[in-house]
Amino acid sequence: MKNKKDIVLAFIIGLVCGSLMFFIAKNLASVNQTFAKILPIAKFLPILFPIICAVGMFTVGLLEKIMPSLYQVAKFVLVGGMNFLVDMGVLNMLIFITGVSQGTEQSVFKATSFIVAVVNSYFWNKFWVFKRSSTETAGKEFFQFFVVSIVGFFINIGVDKVLVDVVGPLNNMRPETWAQLAATVSAVVALFWNFAGYKFIVFDVKKDEQNGQQPSSL
Repeated sequence: MKNKKDIVLAFIIGLVCGSLMFFIAKNLASVNQTFAKILPIAKFLPILFPIICAVGMFTVGLLEKIMPSLYQVAKFVLVGGMNFLVDMGVLNMLIFITGVSQGTEQSVFKATSFIVAVVNSYFWNKFWVFKRSSTETAGKEFFQFFVVSIVGFFINIGVDKVLVDVVGPLNNMRPETWAQLAATVSAVVALFWNFAGYKFIVFDVKKDEQNGQQPSSL
């Protein structure tokens, strides 16, 4: 099967995501009753989530010939979800190991978790999502990737700020509900920016063609 390797990698991503979700829920359960209540369900995530991701990749693979871009976007979304959980997982681990959850040290923890997530994101996006094999300009490429990611981060924050503090709730919507909707919209806008930035700036296929490289087979 042409997409067998992608299904296996989607399963691995699902395993990482499911394990991180359980790890985060387990830590938070010790200080939050809500997480304590869902912990019995969360323990099944390392088993169920890999299956869901693999089945999802298989399903999208059936549509690859009709909608090839959707297949790439699906992989991008999977990697994006994993990177979010890597970021949260590393931050969660540092906080619970040290007992520090505020101040300068917490900011250092957040910066550390963000960098770990960006490095993880770079390799998965380069070799799996966009299949770029060239390593001749890896330093410049990673710098571009980091800049695009930072811009995406500020787009996320900026759109959320405008929707919450400038536009405000519409149609008498409760502020709490509007805040959640704003966060969702800003995340989607940032997702589109990141995908376009990675595809057309960082991992532009013309770079590999100019260097005489073939796309990665991963």
